[in-house]
Amino acid sequence: MAAIIVLILAILSRFLPHALHTAAWGVTALGGGLLFAGSRWDRPHRWQVGLAVLGIAVSDWVLTTRVYGFPFHVSGYVVTWLWYGLLCLAASAWLYRRSSFLRVVMAALFSSTGFFLLSNGMVWATGTMYARSIAGLTACYVAGLPFYRNDVLSTLAVCGILFGVPALARRFAVEYPHNTLST
Repeated sequence: MAAIIVLILAILSRFLPHALHTAAWGVTALGGGLLFAGSRWDRPHRWQVGLAVLGIAVSDWVLTTRVYGFPFHVSGYVVTWLWYGLLCLAASAWLYRRSSFLRVVMAALFSSTGFFLLSNGMVWATGTMYARSIAGLTACYVAGLPFYRNDVLSTLAVCGILFGVPALARRFAVEYPHNTLST
């Protein structure tokens, strides 16, 4: 249940920067939320990945048509939806019952870096903003670096909270099993 709540909040977090007029910062809880949700789904429950991608697809439609005012074309999103599904599956395989500090940090870096490489590569390959050359590809990736930095930082922060707080609580409970608030 916690995974579903986190996933819903992560998807809703995509709207917060627009409400606060900070969309240019590229800060979102989506990567960390997907990693946390995926880490809570074992193999028999991987159907939930489809629900996660459906939620992201709906939010993409709302953002594109209502917030940005552009027409919505499914073909413009399929690759990123596949990426998000893969991210959930990777988290399920790599972090399920094995969410150590190093594994979570590596997963967060994989999430942000993979999305940066994929999304900027798709902008370059399918758009008209950059020349179809190595110089155009380089310019596209350089232009995306500030968003990448903020995505890495926000994904690490969200993962730190979602994975770190429960780990600290478990550690505290083990180290101080008889600690009570009343004396």
